[in-house]
Amino acid sequence: MEQRHLGRTGLRVSRIGLGTLMWGRTSGGEAGDDQAAAEQLKIFWEAGGTLVDTADVYGGGEAEYLLGQLVGGLVPREDLVLATKSGSVRDPDRRVDGSRGHLLAALDASLARLGTDYVDLWQVHAFDPATPVEETLQALDLAVSSGRARYAGVAGFSGWQLAKAATWQLAAPGTRTRLASTQMEYSLLQRGVEREVLPAALDLGVGLLPSSPLGRGVLTGKYRSGVPADSRGASETLAAFVDPYLDDTASRIVDAVVTAANGLAVTPLQVALAWIRDRPGVAAPIVGARTSSQLSEALSVEPLSLPEEICQALDDVSAPVHRYPDQDWSTL
Repeated sequence: MEQRHLGRTGLRVSRIGLGTLMWGRTSGGEAGDDQAAAEQLKIFWEAGGTLVDTADVYGGGEAEYLLGQLVGGLVPREDLVLATKSGSVRDPDRRVDGSRGHLLAALDASLARLGTDYVDLWQVHAFDPATPVEETLQALDLAVSSGRARYAGVAGFSGWQLAKAATWQLAAPGTRTRLASTQMEYSLLQRGVEREVLPAALDLGVGLLPSSPLGRGVLTGKYRSGVPADSRGASETLAAFVDPYLDDTASRIVDAVVTAANGLAVTPLQVALAWIRDRPGVAAPIVGARTSSQLSEALSVEPLSLPEEICQALDDVSAPVHRYPDQDWSTL
């Protein structure tokens, strides 16, 4: 699999990443058991994949623990770029804790579950408005300077939040660690990052790691005739996650993806994933497959490059509405 630099850093990652959101969840389908997770990791590694993304809240910590049990025995540690996230907390009164104390304690707990002395990429899971951003970012500096993390990034930051954080880090080169990445939802069904987040990331040399690159599974086309009984959309816990992308607007975009797939003799999944993988500023879409067969199909996209005319057609049908101040006022 082709490797790409993560932002304006020396870290190289596979251009498709493996997500572990569903690992350790008994209600999550096939990836909810150890054997299925092991199979996914081995398939990913054998395909040349290196970037494996997790978080301390995935499965209540079980995703990190399971990954830690597999790395070293099943797949060599040195072959993987392990990425995890800290900052989300299970507190109804405070969903995010970006304080230095919490973040560093959370990182130590993650390292223990992962069974490693360091992670390759440590990400702040969300922006905390109750904590000064310089305090949050100092935790990243301390993690890197102590060797507990090799590189640092963020997730879920808006355009201004990302620009502020990345600029702060660049203001003291050699002292503060530059942000390597930002992880945000991005797909043909959700192009909101193109408004401000992506321009900020491109300008500041921050690589984009798209989550839910298949529109929460909707871009595979499996919901065109209803909600399959074995899908996330039929799950009691995940139906609300899928439902926003089952409207008429999404349906038109999915139809266009299916048409393109038929014309290229490939699958809708491959078309949607190839489109997002090759967008400007994208380092690696994070694919969180429910089954090993779904992951294998996603990894088979490696040799596919969409023709320019198909990319343009998909751009047009999914184009978000950008008006003032993103357009020149004289054209309005």
